[in-house]
Amino acid sequence: EVQLVESGGGLVQTGGSLKLSCATSGFTFDDFAIAWFRQAPGREREPVSCVSSSYRDTLFADEYYKDSVKGRFTITSDSEKNTVYLQMNSLKPEDTAVYYCAAGETGCSSAHLSVAWLWKYWGQGTQVTVSS
Repeated sequence: EVQLVESGGGLVQTGGSLKLSCATSGFTFDDFAIAWFRQAPGREREPVSCVSSSYRDTLFADEYYKDSVKGRFTITSDSEKNTVYLQMNSLKPEDTAVYYCAAGETGCSSAHLSVAWLWKYWGQGTQVTVSS
């Protein structure tokens, strides 16, 4: 059974930090790109970050960050634990959303992230709330 389980969400004040985890099982982790998406109330789901399957855990990994999170969020992975993390620093109220991780046999370009059917497996989401 394929599972992606997010954890680490919560309520923080502006400027605070959270580290989200996406624990995966049931598929070949090294064959899939892992992405983080988020959806705020009344807004469309948007990609936040992504790490490709190739060269993951190395400096050569292909990564994506939404412009508004560059320099604040960092995506990392642990292939031994089949887990991807999203370290979120300097959080802002506009980061408030439900954060989902997804896995796809695809890349991490903006084009790939914009095609929903390329992301085969999804987690249930974790709520992140940033108070002002």
